[in-house]
Amino acid sequence: MHQQYNLTIKIQLVAVVMLICLSGLMYPDRSPAHELDRETAVVKAVRAVSPAVVNISSAYEVRKRTSPFSGFGWNPFFEEFFRDFYDPRFERRQEQTSLGSGVIIDGSKGLILTNAHVIQKTGTIKVILQNELEFEARIVGVDPDSDLAVLKIASEGRLPAINMGSSDDLMIGETVIAIGNPFGFSHTVTTGVVSAVNRSIRADERVYHDFIQIDASINPGNSGGPLLNINGDLIGINTAIYAKAQGIGFAIPISKARKIISDLIQYGEVKQAWIGITVQDMDETLASYLAVAGKKGVVIKSVESRSPAEEAGLMESDIIFSIGNKKVHSVADYELAAKSLAAGDTMQAGLWRNGKEKTIAVETRVFPLELAEELAYRLLGIKVEDITKKVWRKYRLATREGVMISDVNRRSYLARIGAEPGDVVRQIDDYTIENSEDFKKAIVKFRRKNSVVLLLQRGEQGYYITVNLS
Repeated sequence: MHQQYNLTIKIQLVAVVMLICLSGLMYPDRSPAHELDRETAVVKAVRAVSPAVVNISSAYEVRKRTSPFSGFGWNPFFEEFFRDFYDPRFERRQEQTSLGSGVIIDGSKGLILTNAHVIQKTGTIKVILQNELEFEARIVGVDPDSDLAVLKIASEGRLPAINMGSSDDLMIGETVIAIGNPFGFSHTVTTGVVSAVNRSIRADERVYHDFIQIDASINPGNSGGPLLNINGDLIGINTAIYAKAQGIGFAIPISKARKIISDLIQYGEVKQAWIGITVQDMDETLASYLAVAGKKGVVIKSVESRSPAEEAGLMESDIIFSIGNKKVHSVADYELAAKSLAAGDTMQAGLWRNGKEKTIAVETRVFPLELAEELAYRLLGIKVEDITKKVWRKYRLATREGVMISDVNRRSYLARIGAEPGDVVRQIDDYTIENSEDFKKAIVKFRRKNSVVLLLQRGEQGYYITVNLS
């Protein structure tokens, strides 16, 4: 009887244990400890960084030159054919809006990093935080060459900001996270891997270098948002400048952007490094003439007077084969290496001179504005002056905006096409000229380009003219 009782107790215990096991399968544990199993590194990074990611909405006015005959049955073929001959005063204005992303890099000062193309044409910029607070932003600085811009908003309290990381040690295949507002969908998160580094892409007649390539698409609205590593550190700024990208994306590496950001905050623009030389590719004939057959590099064909290069001792016919740790085999290599330098950096130039190898250190600096007038005369063949009341009356000018041409080099291209004293320079490329200071800055800014487009005004008429600088 006692044994039968014990057996019954054992059977009951086994049944209870089985019921407990079955209930565990049917009703999984919902304890906090179980939930934490799903909290991956990506989840933690997104949670930490999202408050610093902002939505940028900009409104801007588009002006299109149009025929004075528009609306009167003017054949579209002829309208397109004569488009470049229309007076700039005949314009149709349309308001457009664009969406983009940005990331707060300084919470105490309200500084936001984004892409230049997101806000470059804007009139009004609105920034919306994750908590839906809305601010009107002002532009601190823009650099189209790197596609970076810095904005500022005024907040009563300290804003959440992102941690700056490094893009110098990126590993192909490592996980990356992109956050942005593609097509207006706020705070969208995508993940991928680093597909490649040091990519060069061409967009909008510019070549962008040293980009990070990722396997996540970057769409309009994502542009300007942060690219994070698995730790949630900022390693790049996503950009949607490459319209042909499908299934891939590009980001500006943050290590490259640091100096640009610093210049934009301090000066409102990037201070380009002035070296003071022009170079040319070295072909076999030139290499043989210089007695360096088989060598690769670029030949210095001129050294600017009073430039850092002249002060350092660089000379015509020197052959540069490296800048720092970068090999220089062509003019394109030299330009890429030179553009990576900031004003104040030291350029270590490896070169051959008279058959001997040597290294010369060049202390770069900002191109002085006082030399801009001389540079303008050399590149464009003109001298200009501010449109004072006296000048305005003397030449009976139709505008007081811009600078007036006071002298034209008779051998220059502008002289050959009929430019003369009294004509007014209103614009150089996309840079509006209001006074001689603007003119000097534009000359310094665009001095490395092969050509620029000038808007000249004579009387009531305006003319767009392309001038070669090389």
